Amino acid sequence: MDFSLIMLLALAATGLIWGLDRALAAPARQRERERLRAAGAQADDLERAGKEPVLVEYARAFFPVILVVFLLRAFLVEPFRIPSGSMLPSLLIGDFILVNKYRYGLRLPVLNRKVIEVDSPKRGDVMVFRFPGDESVNYIKRVVGLPGDHIVYRDKKLYINGQLMAQTAVDVYEYSESGQRRIPAQRYRETLNGVAHDILLSESGDPTPLEFTVPEAQYFVMGDNRDRSNDSRYWGTVPERNIVGKAFLIWFSWDFGNGGGVIWKRIGNTIN
Repeated sequence: MDFSLIMLLALAATGLIWGLDRALAAPARQRERERLRAAGAQADDLERAGKEPVLVEYARAFFPVILVVFLLRAFLVEPFRIPSGSMLPSLLIGDFILVNKYRYGLRLPVLNRKVIEVDSPKRGDVMVFRFPGDESVNYIKRVVGLPGDHIVYRDKKLYINGQLMAQTAVDVYEYSESGQRRIPAQRYRETLNGVAHDILLSESGDPTPLEFTVPEAQYFVMGDNRDRSNDSRYWGTVPERNIVGKAFLIWFSWDFGNGGGVIWKRIGNTIN
């Protein structure tokens, strides 16, 4: 079940319990206290008569906390964890990131309907979105093609609207898969219309050449680990309505591949 929906249900439940108690049960308890006081009851009896039920106490305590968390996650910032290596070397497995929820417009939680226009994705943005094939799953990829763009991917090189996106060799990059197997790749610095980022290309054979025009209100996305990313080359574009937000910060990082441990140097890094 969608976490936003769980939060919304919890918010509604605690708010309903607390609200009904204030409207109905609390006045009744107060009247009972007044009756007992007039009858000369002891202080302990008066305290018990006015005491909130445990369920109401919990609802009153948790409602403001759930409300703040819900509003923060729904409209401002939401945390995610990177589960795969498709965005290497930019994002590692075990990176915990923050996603700006309002950068691409304010959306109603659960319904995911945009209500306020703010901005739109740009080429080079690292974007979180609901996977079109299963909208209960969130993906993270880099925006490569905007609506109307003509995309060509041939010989592991990217062309946008007829222009080659320059690639400069940097070094050899090795990473582990499933904690054991070491995979070598060549790291390149690629520039997407002025936005520089690193990508990985392996020695595997060239994929089938691709030529594609991005439809209106859709975005073409690719992983930085080009030969090990399940992205728009295989399942198509991301509808605008599926956008979650723009990834902007690594707030924590845990090394899942080399015995574990915090990767301190990554904490606080911005995502480019």
